[in-house]
Amino acid sequence: MSITIKKIAEICNVSRGTVDRVLNNRGKVKPETESFVRKIAEQMGYEPNPAGKALAAKKKNIVVGVVLISEGNPFFDEVIRGIREAEKEYTAYGVRVLIQTMHGYDVEEQCRLMEEVGSQVNALILNPISDLKIQHKIDQLVERGVFVVTVNTDIENSKRSCYVGSDYINGGETACGIMGVLTGGRAKVGVVTGSFKVAGHNQRIAGFKKVMEKKYSQIEILEIVESEDDDILAFEVTNRLLQAYPQLDALFITAGGVYGACRAVLSQARQQHIKIVSFDSAPNTVEMLKQQVIDVTIYQHPYTQGRKAMQIVFSYLVNGLEIKKEKHILKNEIKVLENL
Repeated sequence: MSITIKKIAEICNVSRGTVDRVLNNRGKVKPETESFVRKIAEQMGYEPNPAGKALAAKKKNIVVGVVLISEGNPFFDEVIRGIREAEKEYTAYGVRVLIQTMHGYDVEEQCRLMEEVGSQVNALILNPISDLKIQHKIDQLVERGVFVVTVNTDIENSKRSCYVGSDYINGGETACGIMGVLTGGRAKVGVVTGSFKVAGHNQRIAGFKKVMEKKYSQIEILEIVESEDDDILAFEVTNRLLQAYPQLDALFITAGGVYGACRAVLSQARQQHIKIVSFDSAPNTVEMLKQQVIDVTIYQHPYTQGRKAMQIVFSYLVNGLEIKKEKHILKNEIKVLENL
């Protein structure tokens, strides 16, 4: 038997109009009544009529903004593909997506894009720079009624609704465990990170150090350099790293710039002597695996990150569902050439 608004109203002892306002987020209902109606609707398995839901959503003219630090970083091609695929599914509901991208970790530029996009949208999907200005901008947008979801990397103490992405600490721990196996627990490691302004990149380094200090006393980090997730800069900083440390025999690449760092190793003909652990499986990363420059890469499901973020936004804005999980964590997955 289908569950109707009339049936929910009878059980809750309220009017059908009250139930309709609650389930369609039209306001003017006491908080305790709204909470009770939603609870009963969920328990009964109520699902709105798809045609009616689509019509109501179209009237809202829902626009989802996306701000990504993606230029020059092929990882985000798959995140964007996941977002666009979800957008196609939600076309009947009138959902539109507005994507803005940027290059590098410029706090003022991200604030500007957030403000520009935030004035036009109902929700914002963002991979944030870890900075107080960004945190405050998120809070301002939330206070103005924008539903904010962080994707791929999170930011502490903001009013964002939830995060979709990987467990960065575990990613670093996994990378160190792999490095220990590859090197027999003895290595001089250079770390090529994306940016110290990104909490996730720092967490990967922290996770790596945690396992290193606990389990691998003979693995040593020689230096940590930033690539800004850019292949050209990654090539330059890795070249300098290799020249400065002839004894370096391992690289931990925490974020983007994987191809540039590998090209630096190839340019110095040291690929046979350096073990490399990286993240994800962008086409250039796969090519470096095929050439046996990279030993292992850790996959963090970029397509699913983008798609999941859109699903959460849709569920909230169109279906009126409350967000029950603060973090939606996708498992880190170890990839070698044979299982890509």
